[in-house]
Amino acid sequence: MSIKQTTKSIISALFCGLICWSCQPNPDLQLAKDSNDLLVYCSEGSPDAFNPQLVSSGTSYDATAHTIYNQLVAYTPGTTNIAPGLAASWQISDDGTRYRFQLRKNVFFHGNDIFTPTRPLNADDVIFSFNRQRLSEHPFHTVSGGRYPYFYSQGLDQLILDIKKVDEYQVEFILSRPESPFLAILATPFASILSAEYADLLLAQGRPEWVDSKPIGTGPYRLKRYEPDSHIRYEAFDNYFAGPANIENLVYSITPDAAMRFARFSAGECDIMSNPLPVHLRIARQNKFSILEVPGLNVAYWAFNVEKPPFHDPKVRKALSMAINRDAILKAVYDRQAQLATSPIPPSSWAFNKQVTRVRHNSQQAKQLLAEAGYENGFSIDIWAMPIQRAYNPNARKMAEMMQQDLEKIGVKARIISYEWGTFLARVSQGLHHSVLLGWNADNGDPSNFLNPLLSCASARSGNNYARWCHPEFDQLILNASKSSDLEQRKEYYFKAQTLFKEESPWLTIAHANKSLLSQQNVKGLVISPVGNIEFDKVSLGSTPSTSSLSASEEEAH
Repeated sequence: MSIKQTTKSIISALFCGLICWSCQPNPDLQLAKDSNDLLVYCSEGSPDAFNPQLVSSGTSYDATAHTIYNQLVAYTPGTTNIAPGLAASWQISDDGTRYRFQLRKNVFFHGNDIFTPTRPLNADDVIFSFNRQRLSEHPFHTVSGGRYPYFYSQGLDQLILDIKKVDEYQVEFILSRPESPFLAILATPFASILSAEYADLLLAQGRPEWVDSKPIGTGPYRLKRYEPDSHIRYEAFDNYFAGPANIENLVYSITPDAAMRFARFSAGECDIMSNPLPVHLRIARQNKFSILEVPGLNVAYWAFNVEKPPFHDPKVRKALSMAINRDAILKAVYDRQAQLATSPIPPSSWAFNKQVTRVRHNSQQAKQLLAEAGYENGFSIDIWAMPIQRAYNPNARKMAEMMQQDLEKIGVKARIISYEWGTFLARVSQGLHHSVLLGWNADNGDPSNFLNPLLSCASARSGNNYARWCHPEFDQLILNASKSSDLEQRKEYYFKAQTLFKEESPWLTIAHANKSLLSQQNVKGLVISPVGNIEFDKVSLGSTPSTSSLSASEEEAH
């Protein structure tokens, strides 16, 4: 054996040892991997909740919205085209204020150790799922904390006047005004339909919070077991209305560290890997791994908490924005697998305003603006960096460190803060941060999805607007855009809103990143939606591939 081969064998042994040493025994991964009964997905984090109504985290949506649940309407796989979901069809009134949905018949709910459903889905379940969120007097409204960030950030408490049961399989939404994106909104995870019958049982038993922690849905998989920070085990639901999933057992192997996630994937322990880093994509291209990649409908941003001085001053916000070298961030953090963001809305959207000018990196001009604002001697701030990788930001810590160095050049000292993901989101929602690096994966294709949930006054009140920026003129523009059914008129409103956003600078927009997954070669039928949805029920596995061998230099790159 050559010296090179010997070195490679030693490194491979150490690499495999690292994998074995770092992983706790997981009975859910002991199923025969040479069978087609198990699909393992290496995910980037633990869900905050098993009810997507309660959260706004993409990690939680991935674990719930399209595995356990369904919505009234859905997206045609790989597109943003609205398609039937739990509703087989719908009618919209001429004035755009009434939406009547015809529900599918013989749609069954899951069961568990304490619940066996006695009826299929009907209008009562739809009414329960929405009234829980919108009515403060509802018996489940305050259960599990009673926060519904997406519902309230979209202003749905004001938009939905009533929801009526027409008959057992028809339900009608009555709106206070026309809302062009309403169907797209109903395709988002927060609109998942829960079982009213299950909720009634839990309420009678005195444990209503189980509706969120021991979920019952109509989706292709039912929750079997959850070990926090370790794994989630799902089992195919035989009575799924769209036909049973191709693979019986689905496991989310929770692996927050990207290097370890790729190590597990490379060793064949995972069939699919979420949120690969740019270096992983380069290695994957040189080896026998499949890459699924689409332009992401997303945005990474640095939000300034305008309720905390000196961020209340637009001059300060603009100065800090000018201080940041985003070209360097795109190179170092994204490996140029993203494009510079000039607006919250990505360039692929019909509402993107090309006339909005880019913020240019200019330290001297930033210092001058700070002096004009009365901060010639600088100040100290906190940058909160999220602890997990997402498609829109593969390495928030590294990004924060680069920004820290840029800010030092203009006399601003920055301290980097992070917490465990659930704690991080909860504290940021409470407004405890100075500034925060976060982002957004759109969950529908309408441009309103980038503005209403993130920058409206309603979202500032609900805690989803992390800049806590409420601007009445901006609010009116995006409201007018939602009410209009004329595309050109909507576009004009959104163009003006983006211009105003740039003038006020509540965020520094950083990047629109590609959405990527890695999969083994035998994984078939995996599709990524432009809005980031991952659906596993149509995925199948061919013959088990041989483990790809990485070169010694590639292994050292981990």
